[in-house]
Formats: sequence, C-alpha cells, structure tokens
Amino acid sequence: MSISTCASGSFAYAQEAVWGKWKQWILLVVAYLITTITLYLVPVFNGYLVSVLSGKVPAPEVENWGKLFVDGWKLNIVSLIYMLPVIIILIIFGAATLPFAIAGAAMGDMTGVVPYQFIIGAVLELMAAFIIATVAAIIISLIAYTGVVRFAKTGSIGEAFNFGAIFEHIGEIGWLNYIFAVIALWVIICVFAFIIGILSAIPFLGWLISLFLAPPLSLFTWRYVTMLYENAA
Repeated sequence: MSISTCASGSFAYAQEAVWGKWKQWILLVVAYLITTITLYLVPVFNGYLVSVLSGKVPAPEVENWGKLFVDGWKLNIVSLIYMLPVIIILIIFGAATLPFAIAGAAMGDMTGVVPYQFIIGAVLELMAAFIIATVAAIIISLIAYTGVVRFAKTGSIGEAFNFGAIFEHIGEIGWLNYIFAVIALWVIICVFAFIIGILSAIPFLGWLISLFLAPPLSLFTWRYVTMLYENAA
C-alpha cells in the first residue's frame, strides 16, 4: 500500500465520518472540547480514537460515553508511558540548568553585573535538552504508532509495549517504507495545521472553523496510522 493510498483512504474516511452528518460532527466537536478543556482528565475524544485505531470501518457513531471515557484513559496511560523517556530527559536537563541559574542570580545580587557565562551555560543546557528530547520523541513515536494500534485492536495495554511483536510488525511493513510513510504523515499534518491556522485568523468565525476541523484532522491522522499498520505483509 502506497503513501498516497493511505492518505487518500484516510481523507475519505474522515470526510465520510462528518460530511453531511451534522449531528455526528457536532458530537465529535463536543467530545473534543470536553477532552481538551478538562486537560484529558475526561478523555472521551481519545476513547473515540481508540475505536478508529481498532480498524472500524466506516467511522463509528459517537455513543456509549462511559466506554469512551474508559478507553480514553487507557490510551492516556499508554501515551504517558511512551512519553516518560522524553519527560525524564527534560527533567534531568532542567535540573542541570539550576546551578547556572542559581550561581548567576547570586553573582548578580552581589555584584550588580549579569554573569553572561552562566546565562550562556543555561541556554546551552536547554538547547541540548530540546534537541535530545526531540530526537527521542521522534524515535519513540515510530514505535508508539504501532503500539497504540496493537492496544486498540487487542484491548490490552500490555500489547502496546510488546516490543518484540512491534518490531516484527514494522519489519513486515519494511522499516524504510514505514519511516517514509510516517514522515509523509507529519508533513501532511503540518500542511493541514497551517491551513487551519490561516482559517482561524478569520474574524469572528475563525475559531469556530478551526474547532470543527480539528476532529476530522485527528480522524485522518489515526486512520492513516491504522492503514499503515494493516499494510504488513
């Protein structure tokens, strides 16, 4: 399955889920708002995405909110565990900048002169943290995409971290094919996000347009990931 097939199929999937189905679209927006406003503490939209990741075709109806809540929290747990290495890196490097900040503040208080060497040291530490965390996030994302689909299809959080099966599955797709497909997805998301950003600048209606476009973009993204997963030989 080519990248264009994944992209066109995912676009058709997201379009079919909302176009002409205003009740469904509004319910998706409501679920999305609840999830974001509560800072993912009530992750009903994430729960809906679990059904998308499980491979349901066409896109399912927005219903059974209790199940959406439970599935959303399961996805939250999987995502948080995958994010832990990045969080740890940021914490370690953030702590490493404290000596520079404390020393700089102390010397500034005593001399009234800003010690630029300490500022430069802190900035370099933060830049290093950002670069390392970004690289780690990219690598982890490649594994996590397959992991979350395994979780959604099996209903088992443990399967999201069955790394032997995950690496074997990606190998069946082909590592280069898989990496190029994920990069293509990121490029497509950036393009759509840029367009949504422009539309959001429209006076009065911009925020509403961006709000209604966010759920279909999420559906496109995770349907693409699911189709890529199902592309294994």
